[in-house]
Amino acid sequence: MALQMQTEQVANAYGRWAPVYDLVFGPVFRQGRRAAIDVAEQIGGRILEVGVGTGISLPGYDKANRITGVDISEPMLDKARERVRALRLDHIEQIAVMDAENMDFADDSFDVVVAQYVITSVPNPEKALDEFARVVRPGGEIVITTRVGAEKGLRGSIEKTLMPVTSRLGFRTEFAFSRYTDWARTVPGIELVERRALPPLGHFSLVRFRKLPAANDLTRARMPAPAKEVVQ
Repeated sequence: MALQMQTEQVANAYGRWAPVYDLVFGPVFRQGRRAAIDVAEQIGGRILEVGVGTGISLPGYDKANRITGVDISEPMLDKARERVRALRLDHIEQIAVMDAENMDFADDSFDVVVAQYVITSVPNPEKALDEFARVVRPGGEIVITTRVGAEKGLRGSIEKTLMPVTSRLGFRTEFAFSRYTDWARTVPGIELVERRALPPLGHFSLVRFRKLPAANDLTRARMPAPAKEVVQ
């Protein structure tokens, strides 16, 4: 019951943010959004954006890709649907209400999972990461932009102090990067491939995980191609 109440709290918080979200957070997260999209498009194909919100990032994706966006907040997604219609974003396959911790997609459904400033907003971050790993295909990537806590010093103390306030607003200020590395160590076939500081002030990071191909796929990839028969 407590988890349900926490999830509802996050949904309600972002419902209240919906009318002003682009104005408040659009400029702050612009460079991080662009960086995440650029990395995701290095793989391309079917891309899932978790926490798509108002759809502010959707016009940035190349139309050669097929994009699905999910979010916990219906008012945020109403803004996303309006954007898709207004800009005629035909490469957007689906916009749907969905919990990042319990998504309705089959295993290995996407080439890339993108989560922009989402992980610190869900009640159980590791459970959401498990879902990302489940729905991305072997060989695909999970691309995350995230706030990383200071863990110590004055900034760390301030973040801990602010937690009771920011949690009611729908996000955490205190979140150690070790939570990502600890999670990756517990999930077979997941490897951390990049952590890159993002502006402003390096308080945000771009984090990439790769889902390794299955062992039998790796074996096939290493086998030499059969020799062609020469007809004389």
